[in-house]
Amino acid sequence: MSTKTTVSAEKKQSYLFPLIIVGIMFFAIGFALGINSYLVPLLNKALHISSGQSYLVIAATFSAFLIFSYPASMLIKRIGYKNTMAISFLMFALGFYLFIPSAKLESLPLFLFASFVSGMGNAFLQASVNPYITILGPLESAAKRMSIMGIANKLAWPISPVFLAIVINKSVDDVMLTDINLPFYIIIGIFILLGLLAYFSGLPEVKAAGEDSDSVEEAPYAAGKTSIFQFPHLILGSITLFLYVGVETISLGTLVDYAVSLNLPNADLYAWIAPIGMTIGYLCGVIFIPKYLSQSKALLISAVTALAGSFLVVFTPAAISIWFIFLMALGCSLMWPALWPLAMADLGKFTKAGSSLLVTAIVGGAVVPTLYGFLKDAVGAQNAYWIAVPCFLFIFYYAISGHKIRTSN
Repeated sequence: MSTKTTVSAEKKQSYLFPLIIVGIMFFAIGFALGINSYLVPLLNKALHISSGQSYLVIAATFSAFLIFSYPASMLIKRIGYKNTMAISFLMFALGFYLFIPSAKLESLPLFLFASFVSGMGNAFLQASVNPYITILGPLESAAKRMSIMGIANKLAWPISPVFLAIVINKSVDDVMLTDINLPFYIIIGIFILLGLLAYFSGLPEVKAAGEDSDSVEEAPYAAGKTSIFQFPHLILGSITLFLYVGVETISLGTLVDYAVSLNLPNADLYAWIAPIGMTIGYLCGVIFIPKYLSQSKALLISAVTALAGSFLVVFTPAAISIWFIFLMALGCSLMWPALWPLAMADLGKFTKAGSSLLVTAIVGGAVVPTLYGFLKDAVGAQNAYWIAVPCFLFIFYYAISGHKIRTSN
């Protein structure tokens, strides 16, 4: 039986084993989401649908966060982080299995349902691993731990389309829908094994300081508050996270489709551009946070970098514009690690409710990329990247002042 551990900023322990186990889970999240970057152009061609319709697969995946974030937090409260992680992998496996009859019947609604079930597993897993890694150690170094997890997560995104391409052994243009059956059976087996790993891993349960009480000493800002809506930095952080997940998903999930639109050879290989940018950013987070950079300063630098990348993507010649998605991704890299601890600061007994709200905001990955898809139909693939600019501007605002807003009891 696992032992509950209260983690405070002053208490420093070695969490190497939990970091390795949770790192594997972050890799699994990235791998599952990366599958969409292969499916979007495949469905676009095989089902003869528009780009906007094909991006509904991503929308279906992320829409599950809107519905299941709160149930996930309740399940965590009841059975703990570790057991919830294990259950989430079984949900993933079921979702991946449903892709097989979807391919056989060539049914877009079934593909969307399979993506939704896979997204349900993602919602439960994200609701478990993100707050877990945030409160596993001192809050001021949470972005550093999240950066380590981010490396595992983002390197997995391009591995998915490469894995599918190797197992199918055909170019994207020649793939039939039923060709995905074998790789998906392999993925199902892997995710069932990951569920067993999570269950038998012996991960310790963790709690944030003041989570079990209304103590002024442990969580002075949360003391006396009655609702998460009394934490403006959390509400603004949720909006920021909504926009961030949307634009990050665009930078990671549109590369293969954009390369196809530009008629570039070996389009699936372009999937590596964004993850390499994000990995470099995460490495900077590991090195510089919190010793040289605060989490808010890292978020500010990230927003400026991503804005520069967005402008370069839409203004440079189409043939080279795809390479500037690297800068968008580099900017996105430290947004997730910085946003979580900034938004969850001082929540005390509202920690689980606050993390549930943040997980709900991941639904931005459903909304923003879908808007991108329909913009692509209307104004072209390159001009559709304009959608990223207002999103990064809001993130810039949160880095400057939004995270500082507090209210009295």
